[in-house]
Amino acid sequence: MKKRLSVTLLVAALTAASANSAQDLSRYGDDGLRAELASIAESEVALLVPMRDGVGLSTNIWRPKGAKGPLPTILWKTPYNEHVLRGSTARFAAEAVRNGYAFIVQNERGRYFSQGKYEILGYPQTDGYDTLSWIAKQPWSNGKVGTLGCSSSAEWQLALAAMNHPAHAAMVPMAAGAGIGKVGPFWEQGNFYTGGVPRTLFAIWMYGVDNPLRAQLPQDLSGPMRARIAQYNDLDTRKPDVEWKKHIWHLPYASLLSSLGEPPATFESMIARGPGDAEWKKGGLYDDSMGWGVPALWFNSWYDVSIGPNMALYNHARSVNSDREASANQYVVVGPNPHCQFARLGKDYKVGDREMGDASFPVNQQIFGFFDRWLKDQPKAFAADTPHVRYFTMGANRWQSDAQWPPKAAQPVRMYLRSGGNANSMYGDGLLSFEAPRADEPKDSYRYDPANPVQTIGGGDCCNGGVVIPGAFDQRQISSRHDVLVYTSAPLQEPMEVTGFVDAVLKVSSSAKDTDFAVKLVDVAPDGTAWIIGDTMLRARYRDGYTVPALMQPGTVYTLKPTPITTSIQFGKGHRIRVEITSSNFPKFARNLNTGGPNETEREAVVADNAIHHSADNASYVELPVVKR
Repeated sequence: MKKRLSVTLLVAALTAASANSAQDLSRYGDDGLRAELASIAESEVALLVPMRDGVGLSTNIWRPKGAKGPLPTILWKTPYNEHVLRGSTARFAAEAVRNGYAFIVQNERGRYFSQGKYEILGYPQTDGYDTLSWIAKQPWSNGKVGTLGCSSSAEWQLALAAMNHPAHAAMVPMAAGAGIGKVGPFWEQGNFYTGGVPRTLFAIWMYGVDNPLRAQLPQDLSGPMRARIAQYNDLDTRKPDVEWKKHIWHLPYASLLSSLGEPPATFESMIARGPGDAEWKKGGLYDDSMGWGVPALWFNSWYDVSIGPNMALYNHARSVNSDREASANQYVVVGPNPHCQFARLGKDYKVGDREMGDASFPVNQQIFGFFDRWLKDQPKAFAADTPHVRYFTMGANRWQSDAQWPPKAAQPVRMYLRSGGNANSMYGDGLLSFEAPRADEPKDSYRYDPANPVQTIGGGDCCNGGVVIPGAFDQRQISSRHDVLVYTSAPLQEPMEVTGFVDAVLKVSSSAKDTDFAVKLVDVAPDGTAWIIGDTMLRARYRDGYTVPALMQPGTVYTLKPTPITTSIQFGKGHRIRVEITSSNFPKFARNLNTGGPNETEREAVVADNAIHHSADNASYVELPVVKR
């Protein structure tokens, strides 16, 4: 109890301490923030910073007016239109200048005023490295740079961290998982896949970002003229609106964008690869064969698209021995929010439809304290005894901390999928039990029809044109379906905290040559509300690894081990733990057409009769990291 109280008091104290510095800026809208920045900063706009191949990247710089002496620098690199500051970028810029930093926003190559051809993540190991070198050589620079950003503006930082550039003093990657290729058990290729199943968000996201036929300024335009044009033309083209909830059904999946009239671009090249293709290593993705050389303060969240790979990468960064100072100075904060919504954490916080209580956390105060520690040589700015892991436990609705992830106190507890052979829907006889099956229990069967997939309701997702709203939502609409197997525990006699990686082991069979198996973890309240906690998925052909796909033989029982669900949830007294199994989670994931062929280029589907086995010799179960305090 003392530890829990101390963490709560720590967060409350930090929040109070940061209130005065952040309070004024939090009241400003975008116009107010830009006006504030204009009053306190001198700026350079649309400056072309040269890369090693001669390509210039458009760069905006804000420095404190009248600053004396070299300045530390915060770099925000982005594929988005953020040269005209808005939202969180504008707040960070104004606060950075107030705190004595130069603040830089740079567009990735091939985006807006930047020259060259766009590539996802923007060549972090060349363009990122060259940008750091350029900053360090400027007369106004103290030679130390911190990188900052959320989503894609965080993801490019990861591969750069492996380069250990001498000027790269610290980094704050926020919601950065799509920069990861392989790390630990996760081989998601930047979340393009989960368990070998394509995530639809990337097709939708690329429609907005990838534009190979973009308009460009003349190459020989003078710097002053570029700055002048930037005042009234940002080259921000708007593509035709798409009704994604309707268009996401299009087959074949590989022509989702070309069917709209789009020219061939990044999506087409990526969907042509399998998850084990060697081409993935040639881009900007980080993988766990690389080193790590930069102290980092990570911000992640439970309802994000990439929480599992993010936490695995955090662990990897702490374990790499190539730079001991860097590995010893990795810190992570995990909130209950969806993707990049850290600024919204506060009192009476709600994620989806679920109340989370007071989720306040001093995000900006911690970020600038961390940068002050590493860019200004102020050791006390970020306390030495700051816990390495701080995380919000849902259900209990409180912040907790630990020295490691998962917490040292987390111990695996196995719960078995059991039934009398009729676990179909929440009205069936499916049971989630601490006791292993003692006899030859009958399998549970269901029919998966790709023309009638199970709908996605909430969970972790982002950036998908509104086809999925991330967060905690009631799953009873889904668990009422006959093609969803539902296994529910008895009501808990006391609260049970699950914090860490949740593993599932499934014994499966199918009438099809290939199909998918989706797993969902659910918290069932005493009134029956079934809150989604997390989900995962595995395409059966990848059960033995992504480089060795193998089709199924009808009726043969196989072992599937999907990548873990990652969370911190306290199942309350009287609550029940539920696991749901089915073969689709659409439109979050593209449908398996069950043919065993090149799924992404096919139009015709096959109905599959799938089964989960849970006899004494073929037990199916989940392993929960249970924390007893």
